[in-house]
Amino acid sequence: MPLLKDPPQVPPPSWIRPPPEQHHAPAHDWQTAVPDTSLFPPPPALFSGFDASPANNATAEEAEAGEAWCARYPLLPPAALPAAALAALRAHDIAPVPPAGFPGRATQLRPGRWSVRTGPGTRDACILGYPPLYSAREHAGAPRTVYYEVRVRAGSSANVALGFAALPYPSFRLPGWHRGSLAVHGDDGHRYVNDRWGGRAFTRPFAAGATYGVGVVLGAGGAGSVFFTRDGRREGGWDMHEETDAERDLGVFGLEGRHDLSCAIGCFEDVDLEVVFDPAGWMYALKE
Repeated sequence: MPLLKDPPQVPPPSWIRPPPEQHHAPAHDWQTAVPDTSLFPPPPALFSGFDASPANNATAEEAEAGEAWCARYPLLPPAALPAAALAALRAHDIAPVPPAGFPGRATQLRPGRWSVRTGPGTRDACILGYPPLYSAREHAGAPRTVYYEVRVRAGSSANVALGFAALPYPSFRLPGWHRGSLAVHGDDGHRYVNDRWGGRAFTRPFAAGATYGVGVVLGAGGAGSVFFTRDGRREGGWDMHEETDAERDLGVFGLEGRHDLSCAIGCFEDVDLEVVFDPAGWMYALKE
């Protein structure tokens, strides 16, 4: 007799296979994990430099001549200032020294205050102050702020640049264009730090009748910053060691407190200025 086989294990017609077991990862609310990016600081202006100024530009040949001059005359070590220069520095009796062949005039009105005038056709020139406002031998190792103001008189053009320069500096170039120098240029409102192109957008162009000031703050360790004033009020500034574009920016060597720094006033065409080194005559109340 044949053996009976077990009946096939077939589910009844009404049976429905249950869905396969699913393993869900725990849900994450990613929006709560991401911080509000509007609170992040803005990115550095790495590519905010201009290839040329929107106002006035020197020629490529003049820029190359300035670079060649700087290569021929490297920055000097800190000078040992004579007693008379140290006394003048402490009394804020700084003298703007025009370059040889300067077609304008620099006239002392009283100690710490000067008049500088040029006429139409004046080419780019840089007037350096003596003694230097920052003496590395005298001031290094302690926090130091150097500052001065310039009033652009009524009827003057805005073709002026206010800044600082380590020595020597080419007298036929505006400050801020070459090594060891920085400046805010009045014709375009741009700031220049060792930048012979178009600088960086910074402030409004200068206007006749207004007073402008520029200062450098040097820490005991050499870190520094720059600030700018208009009619006695701060109107911006920047960190000397801000993030920069490695392919464009050429560094701040000479501006970090290891070299003497002189006031550097650039001008071209017709300008009529009053330069004030005496703090008693400043519109801005400097607090060191």
